[in-house]
Formats: sequence, C-alpha cells, structure tokens
Amino acid sequence: MPREKRLIDIDSSDDDNIEAASVRNRRRSQNEPTDYNIPVTSEADADPAFNLNRRSKETSQYESLDYDVCENVLWRREQTKIKPKFTVRKDFSRWVISLQIGVCTALVACCINIVIEEVSRLKYGFLKHQVDENVLRGDLSIPYLYWSLLNLIPVIIGATLVAYVEPVAAGSGIPQVKCYLNGVKVPRIVRIKTLAVKAVGVATSVIGGLAGGKEGPMIHSGAVIAAGISQGKSTTFRRDLKILQHFRDDHEKRDFVVGGAAAGVAAAFGAPIGGILFSLEEAASFWNQSLIWRTFFASIISSFTLNLILSAYHGVSSFHYRGLFNLGEFAPLPFEYFELPIFMLMGVMGGCSGALWNAVNSRINMFRAHALQQRWAKVLEAAFVAVLGATFACIMIYTINDCRPLGNDPTEHPVQLFCQDNEYNAAAALWFQTPEATVKALFHDPPGSHKILTLAAFVLIYYPLSCVTYGLSVSLGIFIPTLLIGAAWGRLMASFTVLAFPASSAFVSPGKYALIGAAAQLGGVVRMTLSLSVILLETTGNIGFILPIMLTLMTAKWSGDYFNEGIYDIQIRTSRVPMLPWHVEPEYQNLSARHVMARPVVCVRMEEKVQYLMDILKNTSHNGFPVIEDGDDGSRVNGRLIGLILRSQLVVILKHSYYQEASSFWESTVSIETFRDAYPRYPAVEDLHVNEHKRSGKFSVNMEMFMNPSPYSVEEGTSVPRIFQLFRALGLRHLVVVSSENRVRGIITRKDFLKHH
Repeated sequence: MPREKRLIDIDSSDDDNIEAASVRNRRRSQNEPTDYNIPVTSEADADPAFNLNRRSKETSQYESLDYDVCENVLWRREQTKIKPKFTVRKDFSRWVISLQIGVCTALVACCINIVIEEVSRLKYGFLKHQVDENVLRGDLSIPYLYWSLLNLIPVIIGATLVAYVEPVAAGSGIPQVKCYLNGVKVPRIVRIKTLAVKAVGVATSVIGGLAGGKEGPMIHSGAVIAAGISQGKSTTFRRDLKILQHFRDDHEKRDFVVGGAAAGVAAAFGAPIGGILFSLEEAASFWNQSLIWRTFFASIISSFTLNLILSAYHGVSSFHYRGLFNLGEFAPLPFEYFELPIFMLMGVMGGCSGALWNAVNSRINMFRAHALQQRWAKVLEAAFVAVLGATFACIMIYTINDCRPLGNDPTEHPVQLFCQDNEYNAAAALWFQTPEATVKALFHDPPGSHKILTLAAFVLIYYPLSCVTYGLSVSLGIFIPTLLIGAAWGRLMASFTVLAFPASSAFVSPGKYALIGAAAQLGGVVRMTLSLSVILLETTGNIGFILPIMLTLMTAKWSGDYFNEGIYDIQIRTSRVPMLPWHVEPEYQNLSARHVMARPVVCVRMEEKVQYLMDILKNTSHNGFPVIEDGDDGSRVNGRLIGLILRSQLVVILKHSYYQEASSFWESTVSIETFRDAYPRYPAVEDLHVNEHKRSGKFSVNMEMFMNPSPYSVEEGTSVPRIFQLFRALGLRHLVVVSSENRVRGIITRKDFLKHH
C-alpha cells in the first residue's frame, strides 16, 4: 500500500526539539492562502547534498521510494489477468537480469582496471627513465615537472567531467547507494550518464596519482548497471525496448540495485559473501530470502567473470584475479594468543586515527561547500592536490636514501636514484606504482624491506593527503588509501616491536601486522565490522586469521564510535539526507503521532476539480495527498480518509486528460502500463498544458480508479517507536494520522523522525 511521501523539505530543518515543530506548524497554518493549506517554505535554507546542482523549481532534493505496491483498481485489474506461466516467467526474468548485472559489472570493472594498469605502467616507466637520466646530470627538477604534468592532465579531465557533466559521480558513491537502498531517492544517482562519468573519472583519478582507489566506486557502478538493465529502457537515450515493464517500479528496481551493489563489492574485492553482507549491514532496509539468493548469484557471477577475463588478459592459466583488489597469495598467518591484546591495541589506534581522519575530512568538506562553489574552482582544487601529491612524493624520494638490494624489489619500476649499482630506492618504490600495488607490496615484502624513517615519512605524508583528497570533485574511493595508511603504520609498529624486543622477531611478521593495521585503519574510518571482516577474509584467503581481524575491527569501531560516526554516515548526516537509522532517536521514545505529524494536510476529494489539482501540484512539494469524503462543513478539512493519491499519478492523469466528463473515451483503454511507461521520470508540473476551458471548473478527476483505497493509517495516540517500526518494516513513505472517527488529522513521513530535518 502506498508509502507515499512528499518531497523531503530541506527548509525549516534546524528544529532540535519537537516543540519547535509544533510552533512551525502553527506558523504555517496562519499563512495558508487557500483551503488546501499550502505550507510556506524558504528557498534560502535549501542545501543540496553530494555536490548536486541546486534546483530552482523545487524546494527539496530528496524523496522516498515507493517500496510498497499501490493496490488500486488498475493494479487489481491487471492481477486478474495474470496466469501462472507469467509468474514463473517473471521470476525467471529476475534471475536472468541478476546474471546480466554480474556480467556487466565485471566487464566495466575489467575495462577500468586494464586502462589504469596499462596507462600507469607507461607513466611510471617514463618517470623511471627520466629519473635515471637526470640524476646523472644533477637536475631532478625535470622528473618532478614531468610527474606533476602527468598527474595534472588526467585529473583535470576527470574533475571537469564530474564538475560540469555529472556532479553526483563525485566520490565513491557509497553514501548515495546507502541512501537509495535505505529508501531515499537521490537525484540522478542511477543514470547511465552517471556511470559513464564515474568510470572515466575513476580511471583518470587513479592514473593522476590521487590518493584514492577504484574499488569503492565499483559499488556505485554496479548499482547503476542494475538499475539500467532491470528497466528495459533508457531515459537518457530516450529508448524504450518495450520489455521488462513489470519491473518498472521502485520496489523491483531497488531490489535489483541491491544485487548491483553486492556485485560491485564482489568485483572490487573478489568477495561475493562480503557483497551480500555489505548490502545487509550498511545499506538495504528490506530483505527476503529470494532477494538474498539473487544477490548472491549476481555477486558470484561478477567475481567469476572478472576472474576469467583478467586471468586471460594476463595470460595466467589458473584463476588469480578474484577481484580488482588483488592482494596475491597469502601464506598461512599463524598467531599466538598473547598477540591478541596487541591486535586489539592496534584496533584502538586505528579507531582513534580513523576518528581524527573523519573529523578533519568533514571539516575540510564543509569548507569546500562554502568556499568552492564555482565549478572551475573545484577543477582547480583537484589539479592543485594532484600537483601537491607529486611534490610531496618527490620531496620524500629525494631526501630519504633507503637503498635495498635489487633482488627484493617489490615494484615493476625500481628506481636507483642515489643508491649504488644493483640497488633500488625503497622510498621511491612506494610511489612509483598504483596505490593497490603499494598495499600489496606492504603486505608481502620480506622483513627489512623499508627503513623506519621511510614508513614514518610515508604515513605522515599520505595520511593528510588522503584526507584532503576525499571530497574533491573527482570519482575516487576511500578503501585503498585507508588500507595503505594502515598497512604502513602496521608494518611500522612491527618494526618498532622487533627493535624494542628482539626476541619478538620469532612471531612478529611485518606482513601480518600490516594486515592488522590496514583492518584497524579501515574499520576506524568506515566503521563496518561484519561485512569488512568477510571481505578481508575472502581477499586474503586466510580463514584461520579471522579471529584477529574481527577483534581488530570491533575494537576499531568501538573506539572510533566514542568520538564520531563513520565517514559515510557523517557525509549522509551533513548532507541532510532523510535516511532512517536502525532505531528511533531517544528523544522520540515517549512521544505519540500527534507530536511528530505534519499538519494541516493537503487533501483531495474523491471527485476533484482540475483547477484545484493544478494549484496543489504547483504550490506544494508534497508527494502524496489523502483522498477524503467531505468534512462536516463541506470543506476538505476533517474529511474521512478513503484513500491516497500520489503526485506522480496526478501528473500522469492530467497529462493524458483522464477526466470524469470524458470517461467514455478512455475508461476502457486505460491501464497501469500508462503509469509504468512514465516511470521513473514523471512529467514536470510545469510541462503540463491544461487549457483554460478545462481549468474553468467544468472538468474534474475521479480518484476511485487511481488511488490506493487502503493506505496505512494510525490514530493520533499511537507511539512514535511503534510508528517507526512500521516505516522500517513496511518501507512506508506516507502514514496518515486519523482520529477515532477516521478523519484526517496529519501525515507522517520519514523526515519527521529525524532531528536535522
């Protein structure tokens, strides 16, 4: 039944207590120009999130998904015509689409990975040649200038695409996907243009040497692919294949996006089970058994397809590329039980370090939102950070002479620099490759591969550099730089331990402590426990090491939660997206529906004039309107609830002129397919052309065929915790509050549960 809810008002959202909400309602009621009670809003308070462009015609950026099915007359009419064979065919189509999602996600991941790998090989090979040539001449400024230029060009390309073509493609996309799977429709999040900008932007950003990775954006890419394949149409290209019409609703589309996000995790990390747990732990609100199986199937297909393609591309006879984040083959990682307290201490260190990273990054991004609003400024900022990274890398390489024998070089392009013949510079090895390759090297390099000074300097440079990078107008993830920082200081801690206690070298392995440090740092930043444990387990293939990893992640999360939230939750909260938490806020525990409901409510009669419908569509931002019988005085106030009609339905009705007076011309031909064909971009109210004759009062719309005749409703005295559970369990969008006589008193949407709205 309809869970409709009006567009989330971003204005009037600084009310920190419920009393302020009632004052706001009284203030609105004093300014109503008509009996449909249009609320007064303030455009000045609107604040778009995720770098979205401001919409001049709307006071809101977000609306909820219609997860529940609108069981109106048209829907029931269709159900009576459905035969058992169609149900089987529809279920089979879901599995076919899941297969396609897994294959396409893997193909996109392979294309991105191959481009990054090949171009990076050329880039670092050229830089090595320049260093080797110019170090003999004593002029190291030329390699620095080349490095800066090779960073600058691709980053400018990627930043320009994000800033000017599709701002929602910035970052990893994981916060937006979390919001979508929670039930919030973030504008333009699953469009094909977003995928194109995301793919090109990720490749250019990694090639440009920014402190980021391609793994996080793959989750967003998988979600876009799933949303596109499942609909059988493209609004971007204006093509409709006339297939899969029965999947054109928010319920089905969101379920496929769950599979796409999980397939993205599987492609990024080679972790099918981790993909399911990520969607369950961090994203999706509503689950069922069949959805779990289809999601698992898409994840397995994604991981297998990527493994097959990359193994064939690299000429490997066996499968060695389970995901983009390929850590190589880990030897067994034995541990002593007296090491567990050390691992927990490292978890605390990672939690505190991650909390500091989150706090600094959030403040930097808040500064960006106010100081860098012009698009050209965002591009220049990304270019500046790209040059800054090359600058600090050169400073570290030129000043630290960490020479190691060539036999143990972990990089494809070992740089001799100031070292003797048959030696390479270990400090340069950390920079002359992609971040993923550096993480792999830190995990597998033998003991003594780096000086303590080298690792310490790398952490001190890369930590603030990654903090500044995440939030730029580029497509980049946070997983790899966070793992890289943690692996570096984990290996550093192992070196300190052996230095302080030489006998500990018998059990202290630098690679093992690098893995623990990476888990601690990543857990301290993103605060995932279950899914991250399984992702690391599947990536490393060491099931016997699961206990230390879980203990580390749990202590990292607990210690980090003492200071702030995970980075994705911070982004969502500061962006003021109405995402429902797992539990209702404590201050709402003792309140009832009458304390949180919005009122007065814009209602419509069973038979409503066209002029009135046009007025409420143009002058309100609500997305659902209760259908009532006339009140006691013949007005729309205090009417009895008999249904709920959606804004999208009203727009389609007016566009096709489904008027009561002309019902003999269309009543026998209208079907639910008319509304599905308009999904997901319904016509804008401003694009409706209703002539004056039809708006004169002689034409009306009968809601009986289109409205949901049984919307969810509660009485005024129902407790807020009980209402919150209804929203979470049923995926509601609107909940009508009625009196004991079933008269409309108010309406509740998800924003009414959130303090910052």
